[in-house]
Amino acid sequence: MEETKRFYEERYAAKYAQPQAYAYAICLKEDNYPIGYIKVDMEEHHDFGYGLRKEFWHKGIVTEAGKAVIEQVKKDGLPYITATHDRNNPRSGGVMRNVGMKYQYSYEEQWQPKNILVTFRTYQLNLDGNESRVYKKYWDTSAVHFIEPNL
Repeated sequence: MEETKRFYEERYAAKYAQPQAYAYAICLKEDNYPIGYIKVDMEEHHDFGYGLRKEFWHKGIVTEAGKAVIEQVKKDGLPYITATHDRNNPRSGGVMRNVGMKYQYSYEEQWQPKNILVTFRTYQLNLDGNESRVYKKYWDTSAVHFIEPNL
C-alpha cells in the first residue's frame, strides 16, 4: 500500500492538481454507455483530441461531440484550439474540418512510443476572431515542416 501511495504521489497527484479543463466521455444518447472520449487541453496548444471505438467510426459521432465541446470552450473564452493527425489517417483530418478547423501546416516527428517517423498535419480553429493567428510551435521545433497544397 505504501509503494502504491508513493507511486501515485510521484506520478499522478500533481497532474490531478492542474486544471484538466475539458475531458469528456462520448456516449450514445440511447444508453449513455461510453464509446470514446473527447478533450481540449489547457496547455498552450489547446489540443483538441478524441478517440472512438472502431465499430462507431464514420457515423458523425465525433463531429457532433466536437461541435458541442467547441461551442463550450468558445463560450468560456478560449482563444483557439489546435489538433494534429497522422497524414496516413486522413479521415481524422475530415473530422477536424467538419468541426470548423482549418489546415495550417505539416511537420515530421519521430513519434513515441513506437519510434517511427510520422508526418503530422496541424489544424487550428481561432475562436476569438483573430484569423491571422497560427500556433507555430510544431513548425518551429521540427526540422522538416511544410505546407501541403489543396488541403
